[in-house]
Formats: sequence, C-alpha cells, structure tokens
Amino acid sequence: MTRNADGGPGWRARKRAAAQASIEGTAVSLALEHGYENVTVEMICTASGISQRTFFNYFGSKEGVVLGASPPVPTEEQTRSFVERGGSDVLADLVDLVTAMVLGHDPDLQVLRMRRTVIQETPELLARERARMAELEGRLVQVVLERFEHHGRNTQGTPDLEDEARMVVALAFGSMHYAMHRWVASNFTTPRQELMQSTAELIRRVTGNAPAGS
Repeated sequence: MTRNADGGPGWRARKRAAAQASIEGTAVSLALEHGYENVTVEMICTASGISQRTFFNYFGSKEGVVLGASPPVPTEEQTRSFVERGGSDVLADLVDLVTAMVLGHDPDLQVLRMRRTVIQETPELLARERARMAELEGRLVQVVLERFEHHGRNTQGTPDLEDEARMVVALAFGSMHYAMHRWVASNFTTPRQELMQSTAELIRRVTGNAPAGS
C-alpha cells in the first residue's frame, strides 16, 4: 500500500525516480558534450555523485542510462478495452491506444532533446532504439490480432490476417511519426495532447470515419 508520509513506499519511489532522472540527465549531457563512445560509467558516477554500485542497480549499463526507459507498452486495461471495442475503425482505435500510452508518460523535454540528438549521432544507439521500437511494433501486432480474433476473424477466413494487422500497426506508427515531426518542428512547444488528438482526428478523416460535420 502506498503511503504519503516521508519514509513510506510512495516517498521512496518518488525519491528513486528523481534520482534516476537526474542521473539520466547527467549521462545524456555528457554524451552530447563528449560523444557517447568517450563517456564512461565512471565519468557519469563522478558527475552524479553516486557509486558505480548504485549506477548499475538503477540502469545496468551505459547504454541503458543514455537510451532511457523502453517505449511504453499498453496496460492490461488498455489492451482489453482496445480488443473488446466494437466498430471497424481499427486503425483510429489503435492510434487512440498509442496516444493513451504516450500521454501516460511525461518526459523531461530538455533531456528528450539531448537524447534525440545523441541517438541520431550514434549508430549503435540508433540501431538499439530501432530494435526497441520493432519489439513494440511486434507487441501491437499481437494486440491487433487479438482484436480480430475477439470479433470472429481468423486466418482460416482471412489467410493474410497477420499482414493486415502489420499494416494497421505500420500506419499507426506512421501517424505517430507525423505527430513527432510536428512536435520537433514546434521545438517541443506544442502540447503533446493537442498534437496526438489532432493526429487521431486526421486519421479518422482520412479513413472516412470522422463524425458528421467534422
């Protein structure tokens, strides 16, 4: 049970999260200044004022602290709601699901900017980030297939059903890329919720499922 009093589980969790965020900011800043390959765990620990034992307890590796947490995945509740949702607008519903996942996390914008630059300038980090996104894509493909099956569709009736699920996810990822591009173009000043909602509305308009009068 989470308690609010100092020293309780909730307080300790917040303290740990704040410490991790501070160390991540320091690591990414060092990587941006010196180049990822020139930064060592020892440098990060010295700059953060922590022991290497604490560092490895939090992150496990230099790659882990610079890349940050893995992309968010849908919760069981979000997955169930998507799978059981009626209607044929699977793409727009998936965009809604991804929107909920993204808005459930509030990034430090300064660290996000620096991290984006470091990843783009470091081939090994870029490859790892792409691999993580591929893992998320695979997870979402399975979620879309679960929805198809829940509504009575299967590979016997539609042999290329998995290809259809992959296409839905690819289009949803494309819409997220569009939203991210707009966010970057605005120098991260446009509210994420506004961007995601407008993207979802555009998807519904493009697929012909926008409400009358939109």
